[in-house]
Amino acid sequence: MDGEKGIILRVVAGKDLTSEEREEVVALCDLAYEEDMGAIIRQFVDPVHVLGFLNKQLVCHALWITRYLQPEGLPLLRTAYVEAVATHPDYQHRGFASAIMHRVVEEIQDFEIAGLAPFSVDYYARLGWELWRGPLYERRQEGLVSSLPEDELMIYRLLKTPALDLDAPISVEWREGEVW
Repeated sequence: MDGEKGIILRVVAGKDLTSEEREEVVALCDLAYEEDMGAIIRQFVDPVHVLGFLNKQLVCHALWITRYLQPEGLPLLRTAYVEAVATHPDYQHRGFASAIMHRVVEEIQDFEIAGLAPFSVDYYARLGWELWRGPLYERRQEGLVSSLPEDELMIYRLLKTPALDLDAPISVEWREGEVW
């Protein structure tokens, strides 16, 4: 038993997921997000998944990929960027996503910082994540480009996280689709 409320958590590199497990992850995310998540999940390079099982059924999921956040005045920070946090609709509000997120934080301690685009600032704040208040930028070939006004970033300080000014500008490398 590895977790809260009977949930069993398993950490697995994306390359080690079976095709059946990959299909289960996509189906779960499709249900939770009410949209086709397959193309989005397949675009992630070298993801690491945390899978949550209840009675051998996949009921929650999160993954992280390596990205590079850069607060103004600091070098690039190797970032565990969390994506696709999902809980099956029939199992929401039971603490399963919180258990997954606690496990993610345990697993990413060798990174300099963690980041994510929140679906709910209040939810992640309860788990120790902090909203970045400063302006967000995308690093592109032509230079820094302002992110969309609705984009949000939350960070989680890890052992290697330097002193941060949450009101300073911060940037991330541009990518296809949702940048943040």
